[in-house]
Amino acid sequence: MLSQVFHDIEKKIITSLKDNPKQTPENLEKSTKLSPDQIRRGIEWLKLKELANVDESKSSIITLGKNGKESLEKGLPERRFLDLLKTKSKLSDLQKELGPVFGPAMGLARKNNWVDAAGDTITLKNPPDVLPGEKSLKQIGDSKLSADELDSDDLAGLLKRPDFVVEEVVKTKQISLTDSAKSINLDASSGGIDVEAKVPEVFVARTHPLKDTIDEIREIFVTLGFSEIYGNMTQSSFWNFDALFTPQDHPARELQDTFYLDGISAKKIATPDQIRKVSDSHKKNWRYQWDINEARKIVLRTHTTCVTIKHLAETKPDEARVFSLGRVFRNEKVSYKHLVEFNQIEGVVVGKDANLRNLMGIQREFYKRIGITKIKFWPTFFPYTEPSLQTMVYNERLGKWVELFGMGIFRPEVTKPLGITKPVLAWGGGIERIAMLKYGLDDVREFYNNNLSWLRSATKCQ
Repeated sequence: MLSQVFHDIEKKIITSLKDNPKQTPENLEKSTKLSPDQIRRGIEWLKLKELANVDESKSSIITLGKNGKESLEKGLPERRFLDLLKTKSKLSDLQKELGPVFGPAMGLARKNNWVDAAGDTITLKNPPDVLPGEKSLKQIGDSKLSADELDSDDLAGLLKRPDFVVEEVVKTKQISLTDSAKSINLDASSGGIDVEAKVPEVFVARTHPLKDTIDEIREIFVTLGFSEIYGNMTQSSFWNFDALFTPQDHPARELQDTFYLDGISAKKIATPDQIRKVSDSHKKNWRYQWDINEARKIVLRTHTTCVTIKHLAETKPDEARVFSLGRVFRNEKVSYKHLVEFNQIEGVVVGKDANLRNLMGIQREFYKRIGITKIKFWPTFFPYTEPSLQTMVYNERLGKWVELFGMGIFRPEVTKPLGITKPVLAWGGGIERIAMLKYGLDDVREFYNNNLSWLRSATKCQ
C-alpha cells in the first residue's frame, strides 16, 4: 500500500476519532484544540478522501410559549371552563368569568362532547380526568424537553394552538472514520507530496437553483405569449385587499397575517371614481360601512395579484395576457412549507371568450413545460374569484397530492367597479413549492440555508 500524505489537521482529527469513534464537530474542537474553521476544513478533506463519515440528524426541543405558561399556571381554557361549570351553568356568567377564552374553551368542550348546551344553560357531562395537552404542559413546565420525551399524541394538539408550545429544530452532526481510515498508520505516513492524490474539485460560481427556477418560469410564460408587468413590494391596502373584494374585517388583513408599515398611509390610492365604486361594491355586497382610512394603510404585499389588478384597472384592455413575478410577504410561522418571505407567480388572461376551460388548459401546458405531468383540479373558494379551483400535483417523494396554484375567474364585484368589462382568468402560486418538486426537497427552508453541499449537488443536476 502506498504511503499517504496527511495534513496536521487531518492527523489530529483521525487520532481523536480513533480514541473516541463518534464525535460532534464541537467535541472535536475540544479534543484536538483546533479552531471551528480548521475542524470544518479537516472534515471536508477527509470526506473527499473517503476517510470520514458525516451523519446528520434532527431533533425537536419543546418549550412553553406565552399561552402555554399561562395555562400551566391557571389551567387550560377548557379546564377552567369545565371547573366553572361545577358551580355555574349560565352562559352569560361563564362568558363574564372567562372573558376572551370562553369561545375557544366552549368550542372544544362541545366538540369533545364534554357538555350539553340548551339555551342559556350548559351542563357538564363526563369529561376525562386529564384533558388533552395537560400531561405535556406539566412535563415541560419551565424546562426544555426533547419531543421524543413527550407523548406525541398529547403534544400534537398543543402544537396546533397559537403560542402554547415553541418547537425548536436542532441539527446535529456525528463524525466517524470509515473502515479504511481506522487501519491507517499515521506514524508511517509520508511528509512529502503525494503526486497521485486527487485534485481538489473546483466549484465555478453560478446562479442559485431557486433563481434558475424563477428564470425558467419567466421564460415559459414569455414563450406562451405573456408579457411581464412590475409593481412595488409595498402597496396600499386598497389595491392589496379592497380592490380584490376582500372585506375590511377579513382575518387575512389582521396583524397576525399581514405586515403593515407602521404610521404610514397612502395619500392617493386610486382615482375618486375607482374609490367610490369599490366602496359602493363593499357596502352593497358585504353590508358594512367601508372606511377609506383602512384602505390607505400601507402593507408589504401579500400576493402579486395587487400588481395585476392595478394594471388592468389602469389599462382596461379588451384582450391581455400578462404575468407578474416577485417577492411577497406574510406573517406566518416558518415551517417546512411556509416562509415569511417567498416568491410568487401571478398571471391573468383577459378576453371576451375567456372561460374556465381555457384557464385549465393554460395551467396544464405550463406544468407540462416545467416537467410536472400528474395534475388535477379541485373546486375551492377564494374571495375574489368565482368559480375557483385549486391545482393539485402529485409529489412522488411524499407519495401524495399537494396543493400548488390557486386559480379562477375574477368576480364581477372585482372587475366592474374598476371598469374592466371582459372576463378575467387569474391564477397564482408560490415558486418555492414548484422548486421543491423540481429538486426533490421536502423542506422549503433548504433554499435559504446556504448548504453548500446541497447547492453544489443541485447545480450538477442541471
